[in-house]
Amino acid sequence: MLVLGSLYARADEGMWLPHLLGQQRYANMKAKGLKLTAEQLYSINKPSVKDAIVIFGGGCTGEIVSAEGLVFTNHHCGYGAISGASTVEHNYLRDGFYAKTKADEIPAPGLSVTFLVKIDDVTAQVMDSMKQYTPWDRWAVSRDSVLARIARKATEGSGYTGRVYSMFRDNQFLLYTFETFRDVRLVGTPPESVGKFGGDTDNWEWPRHTGDFSIFRIYMGADGKPSDYKKENVPYKAKYFLPISLKGVKEGDFSMIFGYPGGTNRYETSFGVKMATEVRNPSFVYMRDIRLKAMWAEMRKSEANKLQ
Repeated sequence: MLVLGSLYARADEGMWLPHLLGQQRYANMKAKGLKLTAEQLYSINKPSVKDAIVIFGGGCTGEIVSAEGLVFTNHHCGYGAISGASTVEHNYLRDGFYAKTKADEIPAPGLSVTFLVKIDDVTAQVMDSMKQYTPWDRWAVSRDSVLARIARKATEGSGYTGRVYSMFRDNQFLLYTFETFRDVRLVGTPPESVGKFGGDTDNWEWPRHTGDFSIFRIYMGADGKPSDYKKENVPYKAKYFLPISLKGVKEGDFSMIFGYPGGTNRYETSFGVKMATEVRNPSFVYMRDIRLKAMWAEMRKSEANKLQ
């Protein structure tokens, strides 16, 4: 969360695309106390807040908070890496861990951190590519291959990856260009009794009184480019990081959330809601309850099983 400014403001809900904040919401945000310029929020030419907000792992949000690539994320987002670094003898998941020096930071194989480089509107390109297909083939068979081809062509040879996302029920298509760093190391975590207080790793359970955080550091090759883990890799040199104020907050301070939500479907039909609430979700709950009970039975047998 970014806490900025100090004017009185009421809560205002909504999700907006970062590259459109300056056009759609900036005047409103500024009136409520935002002190940053529109270009400081999102820019492809200068360091901006978007360069400090990352995709952590497979889809969580992280925040860069130092010039040397220190990143904060949720405890449940770092959960797999924390358990992976733990052993029965050194159970960091249960007891917590803090590296005293960079040399003590623990590699997290398979964990990555992804930065957003830019967003481009490719709607016209997608629609033009779709003309060769019948209406049925267009959406049932060919759309995903067309989107993948556009993303691949746009980023080929750049060292970046791309993905085209459908927005507003296929009325707009945006190409997100990403840069992914693959050497990520565990720096600190509270014990599970704090990070997972209440016994649930999901952050959408309320009320919650948990210290839901974990700390990692991103490393890069000496050439400044992404690299697999190597002992000689150096801390990532952040383009932009979030300054931390020790002054605290007070009633009426401006606040906003900047990150990577899983998604929303606010235009779902009544039939879709009925399907989710009466068929799909109850089926998921039933099957997952069976699986969780089987896993819990094995976890109770030993500490090693529990970590696995």
